[in-house]
Amino acid sequence: MFSKILSIGLFGMESYIVEVEADIGGGLPRFEMVGLPDTAVSESRERVRSAMKNSGFDFPVSKVVINLSPADVKKGGSVFDLPVLIAILEATRQLKAKTDGKAFIGELSLNGDVRRVNGILPMVIKAKQSGIKEIFIPSSNSAEGAVVKGITVYPVKTVTELIDHLNGENEISPVTSKDYKESEQIANLPDFSDVKGQYEAKRALEIAAAGGHNLIMIGPPGSGKSMLAKRLPSILPDMTFEEKLETTKIYSIAGALPEGISLICARPFRSPHHTVSPAGLTGGGAVPKPGEISLSHNGVLFLDELPEFTRQSMEAMRQPIEDGKITIARVAATFSYPCSMMLVCAMNPCPCGFYGHPTRKCTCPKGAAARYLSKVSGPLLDRLDIHIEVPPVEFIELSNKEKAESSAEIKKRVNAARLIQQKRFEGTGVSCNAKMDSAMTKKYCVLTEAASEMLKNAFDNLGLSARAYDKVLRVARTIADLDNSDIIDVPHVAEAVGYRSLDRKFWQR
Repeated sequence: MFSKILSIGLFGMESYIVEVEADIGGGLPRFEMVGLPDTAVSESRERVRSAMKNSGFDFPVSKVVINLSPADVKKGGSVFDLPVLIAILEATRQLKAKTDGKAFIGELSLNGDVRRVNGILPMVIKAKQSGIKEIFIPSSNSAEGAVVKGITVYPVKTVTELIDHLNGENEISPVTSKDYKESEQIANLPDFSDVKGQYEAKRALEIAAAGGHNLIMIGPPGSGKSMLAKRLPSILPDMTFEEKLETTKIYSIAGALPEGISLICARPFRSPHHTVSPAGLTGGGAVPKPGEISLSHNGVLFLDELPEFTRQSMEAMRQPIEDGKITIARVAATFSYPCSMMLVCAMNPCPCGFYGHPTRKCTCPKGAAARYLSKVSGPLLDRLDIHIEVPPVEFIELSNKEKAESSAEIKKRVNAARLIQQKRFEGTGVSCNAKMDSAMTKKYCVLTEAASEMLKNAFDNLGLSARAYDKVLRVARTIADLDNSDIIDVPHVAEAVGYRSLDRKFWQR
């Protein structure tokens, strides 16, 4: 007796159709699973056997062979439990209903409950693209399934409930658009109105948000670096539906999507501890899962106390910053995850934190500030568009009772600048000034003669690299966009050059 059931597998960010074939034949009782299953898939044999018995069905006392096709792709996870059970029931004629055009996804508990799995959103999208009309998923994943239109998504709680539905008894109601629920993170974001003083730093963050630029803040402890960084998402432009969908897919695959949430609608803000491993940043595992840089896709990755991160972790950031994606090679396969994020870093100027402080004396030995900075490689610093010094806040500013400018006001200017960039890059696949390549930089960063002369002097005096030269031009382009200027003039270049403080030679003591 033979049957074939459709399911969906995951391969990095991509999904693929899996045909679960069941053959019940003669011979000694045996349950074999073929088709390159990993340990989790192989263990489904015992989960399926117990779930069938505890749901009132008979497990065949004969040889059972399950094949997961395509057989040359390694299958991982517990998502095939439910389709394996349905295939066995159909092959043993315990299920009479037709399963053509239907796909099944879900992990089974021993008592027949259907449990939540990771990666439902990309799998349902793949099912729709493949022409599948109906898909059955765990009820706890129903919020994700509600996002995808054009396919009927049924939330399943138990095996018994599913079989009753397939047999035309006690039908399950499909999820609908009213079950679609976005995350409510936007309303809870910290506001810039809480920040006292630090006008230059807030200006730099506004420019970074407007152009999607990477940024590093240098200042003594307590100057507000972390406080400023945590408020950056509140002034970033609203996410498009495509960005929400792509971000949610990453969180779904990583198992980091909050239960009951359909879409991530607030730009992610990830702040890993400095003890994080390179694999924790980039992604890892036998079948690599997204790391911190991918979980911050379309959002912000904040690295506090940057020199305290290991050299290997910091250097692992270089290629993803440039490419907007991370490629992880393993013996079994190569996986790619997107990581187009804003990198925001913070650091003290020296080990004690008070080098250059106006009132507190630095206790570090001579040359400590330069050695501390040297923990961060030149190539990584070169990839950070904006360097801003964050001085300690004066008492008069801290005691000021007036509210500072709110995030909403800053965001209006950021949105206006981003709208200019969207029109400029329409149809190119580039979303903001920071993502321009060299050809685009040359085309769109048009300088006045005086601005060009100023940039030449800065290039010679600061010893800028070719990459830093392009970074200055792109930041100047963003400053001009905030001024609603088509041409980059002297004030725009002067401000952009001022944000390259780590290229100056004042760190030696």
